[in-house]
Amino acid sequence: MNKVELTSLRRHSYTLTESLRTLRTNIQFCGDNVRTILFTSAVPDEGKSTVVMDLARSIAEADKKVLVIDSDMRKSLLIGRMKVQSVNGNKIYGLSHYLSGQQSMDAVFCSTDVPNLFMIFSGPSVPNPTEILEKEYFARLMKFAREHFDYVLVDCAPLGAAIDAAVIGVHCDAAILVVAQGTTSSRILNAAKRQLEMSGVKILGTILNKVNMKKNSYYGKYYGNYYGHYEKG
Repeated sequence: MNKVELTSLRRHSYTLTESLRTLRTNIQFCGDNVRTILFTSAVPDEGKSTVVMDLARSIAEADKKVLVIDSDMRKSLLIGRMKVQSVNGNKIYGLSHYLSGQQSMDAVFCSTDVPNLFMIFSGPSVPNPTEILEKEYFARLMKFAREHFDYVLVDCAPLGAAIDAAVIGVHCDAAILVVAQGTTSSRILNAAKRQLEMSGVKILGTILNKVNMKKNSYYGKYYGNYYGHYEKG
């Protein structure tokens, strides 16, 4: 298995750490049958990928083996944002390599320098991501992941830009919507919610992100300086 360094991980403040613990605990109390979870948003730039990575680190710190799958094969920025480097200098293959039949499943798994945290990056952009996600390859991957990891977090493209999350939801136990404060109308958010419901996936709730703590003293007091709120559906 290729090992990578996530060289651009940010340091968690005390308040952010507590917010993540609250979110982690809420997910754990949803039951041991909720272990594969997709994360999406209604529109781009709501901080979804940052939420996924921070939560994954928090789960890993609780001595749980967690896999993050970056499924945005349109224009993912995760591998660049994390400034990922292979420890052995090997080429890093991703999800699109596997789903297109270019690489085996084993080739796309990466261990990281964060104990208990594993990654599958998106790989090169493809013109038909929804189509290849519907192939049997992805179903096999999710089955394997469920059997070998305590939690699987799937970072999906925003529903306002693509229907990938609805396709992936068939293979997940539940979904969480990430919503940035003041950026998404209720109409757009409800449309995203309906798309997930049509896929049959259980919606756990929403994470209110990018909260202005100076204007929201309640959230600042209870949830820290980055995540504003977790609301169960």
